[in-house]
Amino acid sequence: MPTPAVITVVITDTNVLINFLHIGQLALLGVLPTYRIQLPAEVLHELTDLAQRTAVDEAIAAGQLDLLVVDALDAMAMFGELRDLMGRGEAACLALAATGGFHLASDEKKRFRRKAIALIGEARILGTEDLLLEAIRCGCITVAQADGYKRVLAEKRYAMPFASFAERL
Repeated sequence: MPTPAVITVVITDTNVLINFLHIGQLALLGVLPTYRIQLPAEVLHELTDLAQRTAVDEAIAAGQLDLLVVDALDAMAMFGELRDLMGRGEAACLALAATGGFHLASDEKKRFRRKAIALIGEARILGTEDLLLEAIRCGCITVAQADGYKRVLAEKRYAMPFASFAERL
């Protein structure tokens, strides 16, 4: 009998969702075979663009993304502490990832990234490019498609420090 695939829960921040919305590939997050993408309600509330909010609501309704509530005592306590240092969405993501042993999807830098590394370690932090690489590896998209998405994101001011995804495989 084949060994069942291990599914890694990934708590996503707003910036990763917006990047996938920019490239028109939000549904891609729901088909990555090794990841289950989840977002706290606080992240959903950060989406102020009606079209973006509607798209994420539809992805949740379709089962492509899971909506979470910070309700465990340890997560709520950490959320309260982190809330003094960062935004509500970021604090909720980091509290859930740290207390639940989950991975974190975020493209944030500086203070947030330093705090995330301190709490969960760098190996459990994924960026937009990591999720696109996983999509290439599982055959959901091609390198050429990912490179096209990379160009679109660069136009939206999210530059990746490599010329092609082929370099990262």
